Amino acid sequence: MRKLTYLIACSIDGFIGAPDGDATAMYAYLDEEYLGHLTAEYPETLPTHARKQLGVDAMPNRRFDTVIQGRASYDLALKEGITSPYAHLREYVASRSLTESPDPHVEIISTDLVARVRELKAEEGGLGIYLCGGATLAGELLDEIDELVVKTLPIVLGSGMPMFASDFAVTAFTLDAVHTTAGGAMMRTYTRTR
Repeated sequence: MRKLTYLIACSIDGFIGAPDGDATAMYAYLDEEYLGHLTAEYPETLPTHARKQLGVDAMPNRRFDTVIQGRASYDLALKEGITSPYAHLREYVASRSLTESPDPHVEIISTDLVARVRELKAEEGGLGIYLCGGATLAGELLDEIDELVVKTLPIVLGSGMPMFASDFAVTAFTLDAVHTTAGGAMMRTYTRTR
């Protein structure tokens, strides 16, 4: 059984972006140690064009071979003319409004998202599945998330998009590891408590 991992950057107060979803503030924070740790431990979570810019495009995938992203996250790439932002992974975009994929490498999941994710998790072998961005998507898939990697950046947003847009429900996770950087970023890894 493959793991679904929600790897997300957030502010100290738990927001992943501004109220309108703009995550520019999150990505403006690039401490060298933070970026080095992310590149060494999770190279496949960097978009393909960023991997090339950082000179790690030849680095093999360590943890994931598949990515699922929400429509809003995917739209950020489309606005830049990039139709396959994670070309080094199998790409899925969850969208009820996008009727066909602008790229043959990207599969659109428009119905029964949970069932499709369960199919992907049930595949034999391979690496894990990276859940990339989207409070709504993370909320819909909360019951399927096996691992959380929360990259807390040393900023406060005051309000904004939460990590999960879902109904109130207590879901327990166990802290597995913590990595901090001199610049104040903290990366915590949690496993779902079963």
